[in-house]
Amino acid sequence: MESKVSLLEQLRIERGATEPAAPGTARLWQVTAAVCAALLVSGAGVGAWWVLGHPRTAAGAAAPASAAAADAATSAEATSTTAAAATPGAEGARAAAGSILDASGYIVAQRQAAVAAKIVGRVREVLIEAGQTVNQGQVVARLDDSNYLASLDYAKAGLVQATASLDAARVALADARPIFERYQQQRSAQVVSAQDFDQAKTTYDTAETAYATAQAAVTAARANLLVNQRNEDDTVIRAPFAGVVTDKAAQPGEMVSPMATGGTTRTGICTIVDMSSLEAEVDVSESFINRVHPGQPAVVHLNAYPDWAIPGNVVAIIPTADRSKATVKVRVGFKVSDPRILPEMGARVSFLAENQRAEHAH
Repeated sequence: MESKVSLLEQLRIERGATEPAAPGTARLWQVTAAVCAALLVSGAGVGAWWVLGHPRTAAGAAAPASAAAADAATSAEATSTTAAAATPGAEGARAAAGSILDASGYIVAQRQAAVAAKIVGRVREVLIEAGQTVNQGQVVARLDDSNYLASLDYAKAGLVQATASLDAARVALADARPIFERYQQQRSAQVVSAQDFDQAKTTYDTAETAYATAQAAVTAARANLLVNQRNEDDTVIRAPFAGVVTDKAAQPGEMVSPMATGGTTRTGICTIVDMSSLEAEVDVSESFINRVHPGQPAVVHLNAYPDWAIPGNVVAIIPTADRSKATVKVRVGFKVSDPRILPEMGARVSFLAENQRAEHAH
């Protein structure tokens, strides 16, 4: 109580030192001061009772602040991680900074082939699968060769017959030659009649012609045999170069033909791509094609791996423009080989200035 009285006296003295107070105002100040003092005393008591009744609260009072700090740190770390993930690599950033022109396009193979049969036939077996690596000359499929084998045997028999006919014609010519020469001498000596001489000459000429015909028949038979032999060889389909099978187009039992004939006849066996010939082909606006030249350094970014900067250089500028798009096609080769680079992938190419060549090489 003495503390409350002292507080009221002090408030009265301070109030009186500043300005004179009216009786009603002084009374109001006294009541207000008394109420405040009572609230302070009661609040202190309740606080002491709560601390004594809940000892753990005091020890854990810093927990909310610590949790808030931890949440803030976690949020900051997550923000930093997100920003780092969205930021391209240092190499890609340097390349983008040194780029004088960007263009988009696709990865294409300069060496790929749709392997097909040279003859019409039914597929007997297919020895490859999509994604398989093949070597040059490796057998990828075989066709049914039963008819071609029969034709080959027939051609061999024809060659034997033609050779026999040639031998017979050679013998006949050998027999007719001395007879004709004798009749020729006798004719000069006026020993034989002109009629006998003409008959001997006709026989010789006929034998000579038969021999020439037999020679031509042997040549034709050999050519026919060669054609049938090649048809037989063509039933075995081989890879024209080393690469990777990207598409398997035929199955055993299907008919294949080197030309499109309609219906269910296939025109190919498989597609083989030489992965070492992959390049990026991009369309550059003809307004900026003067910034690009063969041998110029470049950086290729694949849509599948946007943070991967692949070093490359301009291989060639196709000397024609596309009037519908007002662009010129540019080929960009890779300086590295990587199995992640696949045909038909989307790509973005950054063409660099010449002074960026040495920096990008490192």
